[in-house]
Amino acid sequence: MPHLKKLRGLLLLPAVALLTGCNMVLMNPSGDVAVQQRNLLVVSTLLMLLIIVPVIVLTLLFAWRYRKSEANKDATYHPDWDHSTQLELVIWAAPLLIIIALGAITWISTHTLDPYRALSRIDSARPISGEVEPLVVEVVALDWKWLFLYPEQGIATVNELAAPVDRPILFKITASSVMNSFFIPALAGQIYAMPGMETKLNAVINKPGEFEGFSANYSGAGFSGMRFKFHGLSEGDFDKWVATAKAEKAGTELSRTGYLELEKPSENVPVSRYGTVAPGLYDAILNRCVEAGKMCMKDMMAIDTDGGLGKPGSYNIASKAGLDGKPGRTYVAAMCSVNDLPDAFNATLSSPAIPPASISRPQ
Repeated sequence: MPHLKKLRGLLLLPAVALLTGCNMVLMNPSGDVAVQQRNLLVVSTLLMLLIIVPVIVLTLLFAWRYRKSEANKDATYHPDWDHSTQLELVIWAAPLLIIIALGAITWISTHTLDPYRALSRIDSARPISGEVEPLVVEVVALDWKWLFLYPEQGIATVNELAAPVDRPILFKITASSVMNSFFIPALAGQIYAMPGMETKLNAVINKPGEFEGFSANYSGAGFSGMRFKFHGLSEGDFDKWVATAKAEKAGTELSRTGYLELEKPSENVPVSRYGTVAPGLYDAILNRCVEAGKMCMKDMMAIDTDGGLGKPGSYNIASKAGLDGKPGRTYVAAMCSVNDLPDAFNATLSSPAIPPASISRPQ
């Protein structure tokens, strides 16, 4: 038996050695927002342990003290005991105080760590001055890769992200098809990416280095390959990174046509960069109108806000049979945008299938 115990201890040594090299990112983050989230987790856990630990200890103590045994002479037997005011106060007051404390901490942290709220500090010792502008990064979750657009720098990357250390970052996040979750554990908490919607995340990285980013929401066959590297760089190194992307990909533009090709499902996609980006691409992705001639969601909502097209206008625009005089589907994927209405009006006016009297000229 002693030999077996020694052998068991030796078998545990490799596991201990492996654990010593682990980096618990969530408990040792490199961004101030993630640090505050870590602190909230630790404080909440300790407050709950103030109740859990005594309950576990007292459960074991009572089981031992009041055990049924002839050798147990210390336990007092009171068959008629049924109430103790002091004990009731302890049982109810302690958990109530813990719940009040947790509620207050949760209320404050929920507002302080709101991902949509602009940052007020770089870290616990450095507030953000009013002159500092955040780095805007537009994030698109594709099947199955990540697209990052830098509107200020005019570049785009796939499965690679970089930002200067100690500069606030504003992520604007959407998706192309299904819902995903944008998550860089060292930087901040996760936030969902949904098609046709925009979520936001304000964060800051306080240490240079390379950090892991991935999708934390299952989205299909290529989900496991939806990973990317986030580089925390100095201001100078970030400028070099941007200049390198522009120089290497000087003739490579992420056009709308190129985006539609990139949007197609693909797995384990390598890092790629684009030296220029088509104007308004992110807005078109967000509003589901990258394809030529497709009405944007915001234009549809603007029409609805103004009372809609009315029955004649809806029929004239939506009915293919009415537009080209040939039988066909009586619906379309989207209508033309407001800016295209004059051209659409002229084309419609020349169609013999629709009497001019049924058309209202756009203002």
